[in-house]
Formats: sequence, structure tokens, C-alpha cells
Amino acid sequence: MANDRRPHLVVFSGSGISAESGIQTFRASDGLWAEHRIEEVATPEAWRRDPARVLNFYNLRRAQVRRARPNAAHRTLAALERHGFRVSIITQNIDDLHERAGSRNVLHLHGEILKARSTVDARMQYPLPRGGIELGDICDKGSQLRPDVVWFGEAVPHFSDACEIVAEADLLLVVGTSLAVMPAASLLECTPLETPSVLVDPEAESLAPPGVTHISQSAGKGVPALVRHWRREGRLWVPEILLG
Repeated sequence: MANDRRPHLVVFSGSGISAESGIQTFRASDGLWAEHRIEEVATPEAWRRDPARVLNFYNLRRAQVRRARPNAAHRTLAALERHGFRVSIITQNIDDLHERAGSRNVLHLHGEILKARSTVDARMQYPLPRGGIELGDICDKGSQLRPDVVWFGEAVPHFSDACEIVAEADLLLVVGTSLAVMPAASLLECTPLETPSVLVDPEAESLAPPGVTHISQSAGKGVPALVRHWRREGRLWVPEILLG
């Protein structure tokens, strides 16, 4: 894509954008995560200790994702792509809301909940258009299937790909993330020095690292406002009226 001269927006999205569609974050005080310790359902050790419990937890989360619908932030990012901008989305989220909104270039750093994968070969992935994963569901090599998600303590296989995408950005838009989960949060360090970065989050003022512009609004309000300006002007910039 080196010869593609269209303005290139790279979006780095986190759980905050999905929360506005009703998907609970693991830091929320209610919902599925509140009833489980991370160590019990989202680590390799938990899988070895009690795979049935882990599968049940992710089956519940999968049902929640299927009920959710893309919100204004998802939809306007997809519309910007249709309007002629080049939009690349790197997401920490395991849902498919960006894709359902119409975005075509989405990289999932932490996997996709609507897929299963082999426990012996991560390249063997299986879509889950309906239902969940149960004990006894096996891959083509005869091994138990597991959720296609990156658990705490596991490597992030697409991180280097994400760094390459960020390095080509004309503007980096960070949406709905506390920038606390590593190594994903270090993606900002891959951004060229001359490339502007902006964080949209209700707590953006306290979360934004030095040099990152902050817009203290929800994803569903702040992202559509930015997109309206970009579509009208045909370029990527941060209007002063939205700052603060």
C-alpha cells in the first residue's frame, strides 16, 4: 500500500468502544467479568485446570457479542472508509462489531471470540456462526478446541503486524482504551514522531500520554464528530473545538 495516497487513518480501539454496544469490560463492576476472577477463566493455567469452566465462560461472552450491535463509533469509521479514506483498525476487542459495521481492514490483536482454534495448532481455526464450544469438540488433528483468544500470559502473535500498520499512519486515533494492557499499549511507540495521535475516551485527559491529544468524550460522540470534520475537509486533523 506504499503507493496509496489516500489519507491513512489507523484506529487503535479498546473495550470502551464495545462497552457502548453493551459488551462488558473486565474492569466493569457488573456483568460477566465481575463474577469471575481473570485467573479462573482467562489464563492458560485456568484452561489446564478447568477447561469446562473456561468454555462455559466464553460461551456466555459469545452470546453477549451476538446480541450486541455496532454503535455510532463503529458505523462512522466504516463510513469514512467508504468515503475514500484509507482506514486500518487495530483492535484489542475480540468481538466482530467493527466488521459488522462495514470496516474491511481489521486486525484483532487478542483474537476473535466467534472462532475456535485447535489446542495443538493455532493455525487451525474454525468459525462459530452459531453455538459455542463444548468439551469433546475437536480439531481435524483430534485435539480439543479452545476459544481463539489471547489469554493473559500468552504471546500476542499479531503485534509486529500492528506495529507495521501504525508506522504508516497519517493520524493515529486511539478509542476507548486505558492504555494499560501490554504489549498493546506500546503500539503508540511505533508511531512516527511526526504523526499526530489523539485519544478519545471519557477519561482521556488523565489517560493520554505526553504528546497525545485528548478528546474527553465517549466513543459514540467523539468519533462521529471527528469523522464529520474529516469527511467535510477531506483530510485528517483535530479540530480545536473538540479538544479538552
